[in-house]
Order: sequence, then structure tokens, then C-alpha cells
Amino acid sequence: MDDIWKSALVEIELLVSKPTFIAFFKNTRLLHIDNLVATLSAPTQIIAEFIEKRYYSLIKKILDKKTGGNLSIVFSAETKKTPSKKQSVGPLFAQEIAPFPAKTKPLRVRKEYTFATFAVSDSNQLAYTAATTVADHPGRKYNPLFIYGSVGVGKTHLMHAIANKVLDGKESLGVLCLTTEEFTNEVVEAIRDKNTTQLRKKFRNIDLLLLDDIQFLGGKERVQEELFHTFNTLVDKEKQVVFSSDRPPSEIKKIEARLASRFEGGLTVDIEPPDFELRCAILLIKSEKYHIGLDTDDAKLIAEKVKDTRSLEGFLLKLATQTPQNGSISKTDMILQILREQKKEEGVIRPDHVVSIICSFYNIKPTQLKGIRRDAFLVLPRQVCMYVLREEVGLTNMEIGNILGGRDHTTVMHGVDKIKNMISSSSKVKQEVFFVTNKIKETTTI
Repeated sequence: MDDIWKSALVEIELLVSKPTFIAFFKNTRLLHIDNLVATLSAPTQIIAEFIEKRYYSLIKKILDKKTGGNLSIVFSAETKKTPSKKQSVGPLFAQEIAPFPAKTKPLRVRKEYTFATFAVSDSNQLAYTAATTVADHPGRKYNPLFIYGSVGVGKTHLMHAIANKVLDGKESLGVLCLTTEEFTNEVVEAIRDKNTTQLRKKFRNIDLLLLDDIQFLGGKERVQEELFHTFNTLVDKEKQVVFSSDRPPSEIKKIEARLASRFEGGLTVDIEPPDFELRCAILLIKSEKYHIGLDTDDAKLIAEKVKDTRSLEGFLLKLATQTPQNGSISKTDMILQILREQKKEEGVIRPDHVVSIICSFYNIKPTQLKGIRRDAFLVLPRQVCMYVLREEVGLTNMEIGNILGGRDHTTVMHGVDKIKNMISSSSKVKQEVFFVTNKIKETTTI
């Protein structure tokens, strides 16, 4: 286990900032891998939660490559005794999953994500009201509920809050809360193992299905078909379905028309980025969770510089792990020090990260983006990538050409100019460029 994890840490260190690696990864350990469930330990529960929320997919990808398996990962705080195999509890989608109805809350439903800990303002009032209504009347109002918004605005919090409210006092109910990637893996494994009957029993005999990041369903025809029939079965039984996405249903690429119509058949609500007042409220609420004791002035200081919900919590986690216990430096000075560190990291956007975000948005592969084909569905994403690398990252035309498969610098110049003109003439392209640029910046900073 030590050798596997040391090798994994080498790759992780190359993909995250140095302060992040030192603060959150340096003292982690891989305890064991049993039945395709990997158990990772961290020094504190705060660090374990942060790594799970921010880096689950990255760690899974690296460990899958190291072990040759399709692992699920459990995160825990360091204890004096290594948990025995009998005590180790696998995640929701481990192979030996208990049949529904469930007797305890699913592990992927985060108990701290409740309506009581969700700060409400004008930017998210409608989504909050819709979510509480669904939680009070599952399957009878707003089915499905479709919540969309950019990264870090609270979509996942609301989904877990719905699950917690539904399960409150009714833990015998069947609840599945998972990402679209996990759902896709379930379908692929069921097809591979010729076990689709068991898959359908699992997903069609529950009371509440919550599916996060539904935008990644684009282009996966067999998975869409399975979700379509699962959706119809659940709704016919008056069971609740909740989706979240980073864009509205009409803007999800390569989705079957019949499935898109199902997404829009209930209530679709968006969550706007938090304003200054809401960011302050979020900081004050979450600082209590981490026992930081943040005052209003310090919350305002952070809220002026940190813009989205996920980054706010990441800031608090860093503050909780770095604040000296002996009081040698004030909390305000520590906040200013962390802000200065983050400012140094801002703007350091890796070209491969730009390529990854753009490919994800347009639902294409990096090899297609960099390839020689000039299909219509590839030209626009390729030119948007050229534009972002030129205008946001500041690379030269020659550098951009080399990144995108060895293209000539004149081709890059043409692509950048083309997007500049389209931004002025096409509101659709303008929105797409604005969205991917914001997402690149949001996912670059801590």
C-alpha cells in the first residue's frame, strides 16, 4: 500500500499547487484495498472531507491506473488503530452493496449538507424554495427538479440537503445520491458483466434518485437509454428524481431529445454566483463548523477576494489547518497571508487545463481537438481554445499551434480573430466563451 500511494503522490504533486499538496496530501496514507474499495486516511476529519470533495476524481483516476481496477474510495481521519476489515464500511457503490430499503443513510449523502446550513439570498432563493418543497413532498411536486449553475454555487449542497430531509426519521427509504460518472460506471460494468437486470432492480426500486453533473451524460447513448427508462419508471411510481448540471437542459450537448424533454418536464431553476453579502454569510456559517470563530470583519475581508462557495470553504479549511495554536499570529494576519499566497497562484493557468475544460464543455476528446480533422463540431471548440490560450493564458501563436497538434501560427491567428468577431456578432458564442473562461479560472484557484 505504501509503494502504491507514494507513486500516486508523485503524480498528485505535479497536478496541484505546492501549498495544497503540503497542507492536504503530504500526511495522507493508503490503508488498504479490499473488494475494489480503497481506504485513504488523513490527519484530521477536515482534511479528509476537503480531499474527498475536491480531489475524489483525480485520486480515483490515478489509483485506477496504478492498480488496474475500477476503485471506489473511502476517506477517513487518522486513528490510532487501523480499522479492521469488518469495521471498514464501503461506499455506496461497492460491489457488496446492501439491498434496499436501506437501514442507514447512504455514505455519499453528506450529513452536514442540510437546509439549516445553506445560506440563502436573492441569488439562490428560488432554488432553495424548490428544494425544500421537493424534500417535503417527494415525488408529488416538481418532478424532476433540475438545478443548474456554475461551479461552487451550492448545487450539490441542495441535493444532499434534500436527501437528508427525506431521510430524517425515515431512514428505511431507498435513496441513491451519485455523480453521472458513477452512474455511467455502473451501467458499463452491468453491460460488461451481463448483469443489467440487477442494475435495473437497484435503480428502479428506490424512493429518491439524485444525479449530479448530468452534463457529462452527453454522447453516452447506452447510458442515456438506461437513465431514460429508469426515469420513466421512477416518475410513474411517484418517486422523486433530482438532477444538477452546470448548464440548463437545452444547452447540454449530444443529449437525446426524449431525455432532454424529461429534464424540462418538471421545474428547472438556476443558482447565480453568490453576492458579497451571501459570501459573508456562508463564511460565518461554515466557520462554526470548523471551530474557527470568524468575526464579521474577517468574513468581509475574505469575501472581497474569494468569489465562489467552494473556494470559500477551501479557504476556511486552509485557515483551520494553518492557524497557530499559540496565538503567535492573529487570525486577521493569517487571513492576509493566505490571501497573498493565493494571489501569487492566481492566473497560473495550465494549457492542459484549458484543453480539458473546453473538451468537457463541448463533449469532445483532446485527441480530436488536437487532431487534423476539420469537422464542423471540432472547428469552433478548437478556435475557442486558441482564443482562450491567447487572451487568458498569454501564450504566443506559435506556442498555441504546438499545443494544438503542431498547427501553423497563421492558423492560430485566424482562429483567434474568428472568435473575436463571433463574440461581437453571436450571443451564443459570447456566452460559451464567457462560461468556459470563468470555469477555467474557478477551477484553477484553490
